[in-house]
Amino acid sequence: MKARNQFLLSGVAGIAMLAGAAPAFAQAAPADAAEIDDSNTNEIIVTAQKREQSLQDVPISMEVVSGAKLAEFNTSDIKAVMNYTPNVFVQSTAGNDVIYIRGFGSPPANFAFDQSVSLYVDGIYAGRNRQAQAPFFDLERVEVLRGPQGALFGKNTAAGAVSVVSAGPTRDFEGAITGLYNFDHKGTDFSGYLSGPISDTLGARFAYKIVNQDGYIYNRAKDHDDPEIRSQLLRLTLKWEPSANFDYTAKVEYGNREVIGGITVSSPLTSDQDPQTNRYLERSALGDEGNDNKSVMISGVGNLALGDFTLTSVTGYSWFKSKIVNGFDQTIPNSGGAFTANSVYNAFPERFDQFSQEIRILSPTGRTFEFVAGAYYDKSNYQLEQFQGFNIPNLNIPGVFTGPYFGRIDSIFNQDAESWSVFGQGTFNATDALRVIGSLRYSHTKKDGDFASRLVYGPFAIRPISSAEGSISEGNVDPSVTVQYDVAPRVMLYATWGRGSKSGGFVSNTLGTVDSTFTFEPEQSENFEAGVKSTLFDGKVVANVSAYHTKFKDLQVSVYQPATSSYLTGNAAAATSKGVEGSLSIFPIDNFDISASAAYSDIKYDDYPGAACLASQPATCTPATNNLAGYPVAYASKWTGSVTAHARFDMSDDMKLDITGVAAGRSKYFNSDNQSPIFGVQNGYVKLDLRVQLADQDDSWHLALVGKNLTNQKTIGSAFNLPAPITPVPRAILYLEPTRNISIEAGIKF
Repeated sequence: MKARNQFLLSGVAGIAMLAGAAPAFAQAAPADAAEIDDSNTNEIIVTAQKREQSLQDVPISMEVVSGAKLAEFNTSDIKAVMNYTPNVFVQSTAGNDVIYIRGFGSPPANFAFDQSVSLYVDGIYAGRNRQAQAPFFDLERVEVLRGPQGALFGKNTAAGAVSVVSAGPTRDFEGAITGLYNFDHKGTDFSGYLSGPISDTLGARFAYKIVNQDGYIYNRAKDHDDPEIRSQLLRLTLKWEPSANFDYTAKVEYGNREVIGGITVSSPLTSDQDPQTNRYLERSALGDEGNDNKSVMISGVGNLALGDFTLTSVTGYSWFKSKIVNGFDQTIPNSGGAFTANSVYNAFPERFDQFSQEIRILSPTGRTFEFVAGAYYDKSNYQLEQFQGFNIPNLNIPGVFTGPYFGRIDSIFNQDAESWSVFGQGTFNATDALRVIGSLRYSHTKKDGDFASRLVYGPFAIRPISSAEGSISEGNVDPSVTVQYDVAPRVMLYATWGRGSKSGGFVSNTLGTVDSTFTFEPEQSENFEAGVKSTLFDGKVVANVSAYHTKFKDLQVSVYQPATSSYLTGNAAAATSKGVEGSLSIFPIDNFDISASAAYSDIKYDDYPGAACLASQPATCTPATNNLAGYPVAYASKWTGSVTAHARFDMSDDMKLDITGVAAGRSKYFNSDNQSPIFGVQNGYVKLDLRVQLADQDDSWHLALVGKNLTNQKTIGSAFNLPAPITPVPRAILYLEPTRNISIEAGIKF
């Protein structure tokens, strides 16, 4: 199986790297752009540089996934984007899912981390995972930008940015209703929209998604399939166009998502990861395991024409309230189903609100000098509580305590944050073929935070009781310079240098935190990148490739230490990621296309003094003297890639058959903080998805069979060692990702 996976990944990479032959292909292209047939360009329009452009004209290593493609496989969150975007990984945990690009991201252990890969929803910054549950339905597209994007996107895009663009009102009345039944998750998923004009100047779109499904892990204690999902997602969009010179789009999104149960399963510490699809976990005194999240996101985008210039205002408000209750599978590995009565639970109630405002002015195109300039402001409040409960019938800490232990420790963290920035980008069109782009952004961030913990009950505090407070005021400058050159019609070379940054912050949920360990410094990134983007043979071939070298300084980390069952949070000194990314799309004949993308990445710490010890290091290792220089970074694969193929067959004048297949995979990687070579390695894999759809020629109805993870790969998002005395039998705790599931779907459009 390993050999087959490596072969498939190598094949994907080889196909994508053919994009490097673009300059050779270009020699056969006509020299005069006017002679080129534009009837089949397969053009994708994006807004990565704050104006509408063809994807092939943007000098950034990026992937774009259409809303239609995501809907084909019933997308519910950001993790689905991984299937189409190499060098992107979303770590699954019971707390916060985290996005990594080129191996860099902000670990989920410290809830108050700003993310190194920021998410933007219709132009609104969503730096916290709970903000972004509602947007992943009824989408126009998702843009994934690799590398620092601080100059134009701004806040906390040191590793990259993900921009989600939802679908807007249509000029003609239309609608759709889609229903799905998942045989493996034993539940339904309904979605749909209504869109069209209300008057000559006002259009509207209402979209919804309602999910009621069981999970994929059987909980023997409750006779229940975990995690059960109950969610209601709603979005209303209004677009007002009173004149040709002004338009305003307002959106309101509401999400109510309840997850009952968890995704942790037990596995031995002495062998490779062996994930089971059953667990044993009862209800705790802190409540049922799972997550209850409510969120609201409001945005308003206005565009005013001032002669040939455009003034844009982007106003946003975001709010969420969430409570996560975590528990760990009590099944004893290799015991024939026996379980321990020990239970360790924690709960994390969160509350967050944010207001933001951006103003920018956009120059017209087609001139020697073009520019975009603007200013940004946001203000937010974040509160995180933590409840840790311990029910250990036979606790044995020599010299401290022996006997049954029942205790609970609570903590609370508050943060007020305010930031503002000014930015600009100018493009100098030296010739029709040569462009030089310069960008600059200055950002100022102010944060005030405090932390306090207390023993609620118990004979003694099994974790340290402490408090802390701090204040941060800092400024960061993010510049970039890019040179673009059209070596032939629709073949563009680019080279870019840029810096990114992420603000400092506070340790929010580590018991024992004091003033001296409460604050961590900002992180900075520097990126060198060169690439080629080409559209060949009248649009039948689109081939792109890029090479990059990204270096981080003061990388913010939070890693688990099994010896103390706690997290070490702070700044690593430096890490470097370098590699190659490529994509290739071919449209050889009508009704058939194939796309492949792949990436090779090599990421290591350059210097990391004071690091938590890895499982492979000597037993005499201590963080005080440890340095991980030269070691790889966890959660990063050397190879990632995917292939998507689509074919349409006309069955008759009235009916057609569409078949879409996706193969996505990655090579092995460490998925535990301590990089255990035994229980902390996820072997390489390829997951296969398939959709077979029967529909009429005008898509007024469809019937589809949808299979995801058809080869039933049991993959682990993250893993850690649950040690004694927290449990009498130490074990590996694995966060199991969804197994194979098959659905039937039906829908109508009108």
